[in-house]
Amino acid sequence: MKAIVQDRYGNSDVLRYAEIDRPTAGPGEVLVRVRAAGVDRGVWHLMTGLPYLARVVGFGVRRPKVPIRGMDVAGVVESVGAGVTAVRPGDEVFGVCTGAFAEYARARADRLVPKPANVTFEQAAAVPGSAATALHALRDAGRVRAGARVLVIGAAGGVGSFAVQLGKLFGAHVTGVCRTSKADLVRTLGADEVIDHTTAELTGRYDLVLDIAGNRPLRSLRRLLAPGGTLVLIGGEDNGRLLGGVDRSLRAILLSPLVRGRLRGIVSITREADLRQLAGWLESGELVPAVERSYPLAEAAAAVDHLTSGAIRGKVVVAVGG
Repeated sequence: MKAIVQDRYGNSDVLRYAEIDRPTAGPGEVLVRVRAAGVDRGVWHLMTGLPYLARVVGFGVRRPKVPIRGMDVAGVVESVGAGVTAVRPGDEVFGVCTGAFAEYARARADRLVPKPANVTFEQAAAVPGSAATALHALRDAGRVRAGARVLVIGAAGGVGSFAVQLGKLFGAHVTGVCRTSKADLVRTLGADEVIDHTTAELTGRYDLVLDIAGNRPLRSLRRLLAPGGTLVLIGGEDNGRLLGGVDRSLRAILLSPLVRGRLRGIVSITREADLRQLAGWLESGELVPAVERSYPLAEAAAAVDHLTSGAIRGKVVVAVGG
């Protein structure tokens, strides 16, 4: 089968379009014929091996332990392993897997759910990691409630585009922060207000502030919190090669008991229950993935470059086959 593989860490030039053996589904697993794969920051981190913390926690110290990139997947069940009864060959599914940038990928059965018929494979592939992260930030870490004032910094990116929509689904008043060229998208997603961070300072008080892959000082973000408010840090691209954004999240957690307001960092794991809830919103049309562009499998490296260019509006995906 064709796949995007790498045998060393580095920039997108380490990604190779190659012919490799097709995986097989073991007990409790599903083999998916991939139709589309999502592209997110996790792909970049595992491609570059940064921060170094990611290598030592199990992804491979000197080279990637799993050579195929991509985790978010949408496709058709090709075969199932022993003990799998929830899905069967021919079912259309989406979720998370091992090695989505390939014609076939292996996934745990409890990490896949049925794809709503009204959603394309490309749209479904854009959902799992980014939408689940937004859900965990709002619902779990942020404890969002109806009527809350929510500020989403980075509202036009993958996680941010879902956070805006989910915030509205929870009944919050959502203000999105982005650059000029992305303001129209954020308004289309349902934001009540949009702040162009290139021309205006962030002011006001919010019950919940989501800072997505940002690098603003904690003291600046804390000034935006209303009494009893919560700051949630999601990712963080501060170029720290050792800990990356994890460093800022750890500092926020340690500082939280000493200051007013709640400071939180999250590590999101996409679970079946979350996927089913997201699938329900997709089916009802209340959640619409903002897919900007689809790249063919052979051009996956270009998709990753676009993700990191700063110009992305919503999500990009890799289309694998029909």
